[in-house]
Amino acid sequence: MQLAAIIVSLVLTVVGVALLARAIGQFVRYFKLGQPVPAGTRTDNPYARSVTLVKEFLGHTRMNRWGIVGFAHWFVAIGFLTLPPTLAQAFGQLFQADWTLPIIGDFLPFELYIEFIGVMTILGIAVLIAIRLLSLPSRPGRKSRFAGSKAGQAYFVEYVILTIGLAIYTLRGLEGAIHHVEHYEAGYFASYPLVLAFKGLSVTTLQNLIYLTAMVKISTSFIWMIVVSLNTNMGVAWHRFLAFPNIWFKREATGGTALGGLQPMTSGGKAIDFTDPGEDDVFGVSQVEQFSWKGLLDFSTCTECGRCQSQCPAWNTGKPLSPKLLIMSLRDHAHAKAPYLLAGGGKSMEGEEKASEEQLKDVPAAALAEAERPLIGTAEENGVIDPDVLWSCTTCGACVEQCPVDIEHIDHIVDMRRYQVMIESAFPSEAGTMLKNLEKKGNPWGLAKKQRLEWLKEVEFEVPVVGKDIEDLSEVEYLYWVGCAGALEDRAKKTTKAFAELLHMAGVKFAIMGGDEKCTGDSARRLGNEPLFQELGMENVAALNMAFGEDDEDESTKKPKSAKKIVATCPHCLNTIGNEYPQLGGDYEVIHHTQLLQHLIDEGKLLPVTPVEGLITYHDPCYLGRHNKVYTPPREIMSAVPGLRQQEMHRHKERGFCCGAGGARMWMEERIGKRINNERVDEALSLNPDIVSTACPFCLVMLTDSVNGKKNDGKAKESVQVVDVAQLLLESVKTPVEEEPPAGAAESENEPEPEPVK
Repeated sequence: MQLAAIIVSLVLTVVGVALLARAIGQFVRYFKLGQPVPAGTRTDNPYARSVTLVKEFLGHTRMNRWGIVGFAHWFVAIGFLTLPPTLAQAFGQLFQADWTLPIIGDFLPFELYIEFIGVMTILGIAVLIAIRLLSLPSRPGRKSRFAGSKAGQAYFVEYVILTIGLAIYTLRGLEGAIHHVEHYEAGYFASYPLVLAFKGLSVTTLQNLIYLTAMVKISTSFIWMIVVSLNTNMGVAWHRFLAFPNIWFKREATGGTALGGLQPMTSGGKAIDFTDPGEDDVFGVSQVEQFSWKGLLDFSTCTECGRCQSQCPAWNTGKPLSPKLLIMSLRDHAHAKAPYLLAGGGKSMEGEEKASEEQLKDVPAAALAEAERPLIGTAEENGVIDPDVLWSCTTCGACVEQCPVDIEHIDHIVDMRRYQVMIESAFPSEAGTMLKNLEKKGNPWGLAKKQRLEWLKEVEFEVPVVGKDIEDLSEVEYLYWVGCAGALEDRAKKTTKAFAELLHMAGVKFAIMGGDEKCTGDSARRLGNEPLFQELGMENVAALNMAFGEDDEDESTKKPKSAKKIVATCPHCLNTIGNEYPQLGGDYEVIHHTQLLQHLIDEGKLLPVTPVEGLITYHDPCYLGRHNKVYTPPREIMSAVPGLRQQEMHRHKERGFCCGAGGARMWMEERIGKRINNERVDEALSLNPDIVSTACPFCLVMLTDSVNGKKNDGKAKESVQVVDVAQLLLESVKTPVEEEPPAGAAESENEPEPEPVK
C-alpha cells in the first residue's frame, strides 16, 4: 500500500507541477497579446492598490452582500490559501505514517487552526454545493444565476474541495489515533470523534489508512491541478489565482468600481486625439486581441457565479444579453484563438495578414477556424457576440457593481460598440436620428437652441442667463445645468421649474447657460460615437470655462473669482460633466439637485410644512445611485415631507433595477422581451403606492410612460403619480395662502448662505 501510494502521488505531483508551470507561461504569453494601457493607469498608487486588494479579499466586500454565500465562500477561500501545510504533512506521511511537520506540527495554535479551518472549509463548500443544487437552471420557472455556466466544471471544483477537506479531517482522526490521544484534547476538538472511531485499530491498519488517505488528498489536489492546467479557460478554477491581480489592477486604486465616467478611447495604449488622429489608430474593438491586456485578464478571471446576470435588466426581461455569458464568450474565443495569434496570426494596423502559411502550418485547425469568426456577428455569421447582445445593454452598472472579482463589463461593451458605430455604421436605426440631431442642433430632439429658454416663461421670477443677463458666474453661487430633457421635454420641465422655484424660495443665487448649453454627449458616447461626444464636450467645456471666468482672477487670492459649482437635475449630465469633462479640460464641482435640496432643508432654507399624504416608493436612477453613489439625499427629502409613508421596492439602492433608458437606450425601441420600464413599474405597483418618485428626467419619462400605459389597460389605479422628488418638496414647501407662515420661517431668511456641497 505504501509503495503504491508513494508512486501514484509522486507521479501525479510531477505531472501536475509541470503542467501548471506550462499553463502559467501560456497565461503570460496570452495576456501579452492584449493592447497596452495608458501609462500609470493600472499601476498608480501601489500602496492603495495593495490595501484595496487586502480589504476586498479578507473582507469579501462584494460576496458578503449575498449573506450566507459570502460567509461560506470566505472559509473556502481561506482554506484554499492557508491549508497547504496539510499537503506537506501528507507527503511526509507517505513515507512515515506518524510523521508531523517540524516545529509547528505539534504546536497547539497550529493544530487549532487546522481543525477549525478544515471543518469550516467542509461546511462552507457543502453550503455552496447545496446552493448550486437548489438553483439548478433546469428547474421550471426559476431564473437561475447559474444558467449558462459550465456546471460540470463547477461540480468538479466543488467536489475536489469537499474531498480534500474530508481527507484533512480524516487524517486528523488517524493522526490522533496513531499518536495515542487517549482523551479529548483541544488540538483535536473537531476530529476527536474520528479519533475514537479509529482507536481500536491495529498500528498496521492505521498506517495503511494514513498512506491511503494521504494519497487520496495528494492525488485529488494534483488531479485538480492537471485538469485546470489543461483548461486555461476554466474560470471557476483559475479565478482563485487571477482574482488577485485583477483586483490589484482595477481601474480605481482606492477601490471604487469601474463606473461613473468612461475611460478615454485609446489605441496602442495612448488616448486618441480626434482633432488629429494617427494613421495607425484603431477605433474600438473588432478583434479580441484589440482588447487591452486588462480586458483579457478580466475575461479569464470570470468565475461564472452569475451575480451580474441575476441583476442585469436586459437578462431579466428576456433579452439575449447576459454580462456573464458575454464575458465567457469572449474568454473562450480568446483562448481558442490564442494559438493562432501566438504563431503570428492576425492583421497588422494596415489590415494586412501578419503571418505566412509557413508560420501557421502547426496551428491547430480549431484555432484557425476560431480566427475566422467575426467578433460581432449573428448566429448565421458565426459571430462571437450577437449584435442584439451588444445593443441590449443599458450601461446601468449592475454587473460591475456586483462582480466579486472586479470585471469591467461596461468598458468592454462600449469598446465593441465604438467599432460598430464609427467603422461599420452598424447600430439600431432609431439611434441614427438622435445622432443627427446632436450633430445639427446640439440636442437629441433636434429643436432650436432658443427652445431651451421657453420654460422661463412659465415661472414667476427672473432667472439670469449667462451672456444675456449677467456677464459671468461671479455674481451667483451655482450654475444650474438644465440639460436637454430638463429644458425640452414636457414632463422633465416640471422638475426644472420646481427646482428653480425652490432655489428662488431658498434665496440661492443661480444662473443658467440658456442657448449656449448643448447636450453633454452622454448618449453619443455610450452608443459608441466618441468623436461626437468629444465635439459636444469640448464646446461645452469652452462655454463653461468662459462663463466661470477661468482667467478672471481675484488679485488677493490669485484664484478664479467664481467657484466652479454646477448643480444638475439630470444624473447623466452630472456624471458626464463631473466624471468625464476633466478628460477634456473641464474640472468642476458638480452636485445633483437632490443633494442641494437636502442641504437647504438641513440649513432651514426650505421648510416642508404642508402634508403630502400617501404611500411613496422611490426608484434609484442608475447614474445617480450606482454610478455616483448618491442614495441618501432623495430619501432624506421624502422623509422631511410630512404625510408621506415610504416603502422600498425589493430591488433598491445598489441592487436597484434600471428604467431602461441608459446607454442610449432612451433613443432605441425595445423589440425583444418585456420592456424594462414595464418590469420596473410592475415592481413598484406591487406595493400599491400613491406616488412613484425618482430623481432623473430619463427615469421620469420611462416610468410615466409605463404607468400611463397600465392605467389605460386598467392595471394601475388612476390616482397613482410619477414625480421627481423636487416636485414633492415644492408641494410641501408651498404653504397654502390662507395659512400663516410657520414659526421660524421669517428668521430663516436671514441665515447665512449654505456652504458648497461636496
